[in-house]
Amino acid sequence: MRVAEGTLRGGGTGMSGKEGAGGFRKRKHDNFPHGQRREEKENVNPPSALMTSFKSFQLELDTRHDKYERLVKLSRDITIESKRTIFLLHRFTSAPNGEEILSESEVKLDAVRRKIKQVAQELIGEDMYQFHRAISPGLQEYVEAVSFQYFIKTRSLISVEEINKQLIFTAEDREETTNMTSSSHDKQPHTWSLKVTPVDYLLGVADLTGELMRLCISSVGNGDIDTPFELSQFLRQIYDGFTFIGNTGPYEVSKKLYTLKQSLAKVENACYTLKVRGSEIPKHMLADVFSTKTELIDQEEGLP
Repeated sequence: MRVAEGTLRGGGTGMSGKEGAGGFRKRKHDNFPHGQRREEKENVNPPSALMTSFKSFQLELDTRHDKYERLVKLSRDITIESKRTIFLLHRFTSAPNGEEILSESEVKLDAVRRKIKQVAQELIGEDMYQFHRAISPGLQEYVEAVSFQYFIKTRSLISVEEINKQLIFTAEDREETTNMTSSSHDKQPHTWSLKVTPVDYLLGVADLTGELMRLCISSVGNGDIDTPFELSQFLRQIYDGFTFIGNTGPYEVSKKLYTLKQSLAKVENACYTLKVRGSEIPKHMLADVFSTKTELIDQEEGLP
C-alpha cells in the first residue's frame, strides 16, 4: 500500500527531468496557447525597415549574379572567336596570298572587339576586379590572337598599351548593344574602354609561345628555313623576360612558364635539326622529322 501510494503521489505531482524512461521534456513555447503564437506571426509587418533592407539586398545580389552570368557568356564568345582567328592565321604560311588571310583576320578581330565593347558597357559603374574572373579567359585569348597577328605583320611583340588603345569604343553604334536596361542607356557615357590587366597580358603572351611553336613546324613543312631561327631568338627573349619575374609574379604566370619552356625547347630542337641535318633531309620530309622529335620530347618529359 505504501508503494502504491508513493507511486500515485509521484504521478500526481508530475515527474521532473525526462519523466522516466519514455518521457519527453516540455518545450518552452508549449506553455503558450497556440492561438497566441498564431497572433504573434500575424503581427509581423512585411514592409518593416528590416524586411525592406533584405529585399534590397536580394535585388542587388540577383542583379550582380545576372550580370556575372552575362559576362561569362560574353567571355565564352570572345574565346571562341579568338580561337577561330588563330586557326585562320595559321594558314598564313601555306596560303598563296597572305594579305587576304590578314584582312580576314582583322574582320574577325573587329567582331571580337564588339563583344568586348559589350563587356565594357556591362561594367559601367562597376569595379572590374569584382567580375575579373568572369572575363579573364576571354581577354587572355584575345591577347593571344592579337599578338599572333601582330607578330606575323611586324615580327615583334605588341605592347599592352597598344592593345588597350584598340579597346576604346565610341557611342556611334549604340543600337548594337544588348542586355542593357533603359535606365543604364541614359547613364552611358560617349566612350567606353576596357583595360587588359598586366596579368591577363602576360598569360596571353605565354599562350602565344605555343602558337609560335606550331608556326615554326608548319613553316618548315612549307620549305621556310629562316623562320625557325627567327622564332627561336624571339621565344628566347620572351622566356628571358618571364624568368625575370620568377616566383614574385602571380601563380598562373609561373605555372605557364613551364609550358613556355617546352615550346622553346621544341623550336630549338627544330633549329638544331635544320643546322645539323638540314642538307641531308629533303624539304618535304622535314615536317615529319620535327613532329616525330616533338613526340619523343613530350614522352621524355611526361607530357600528354
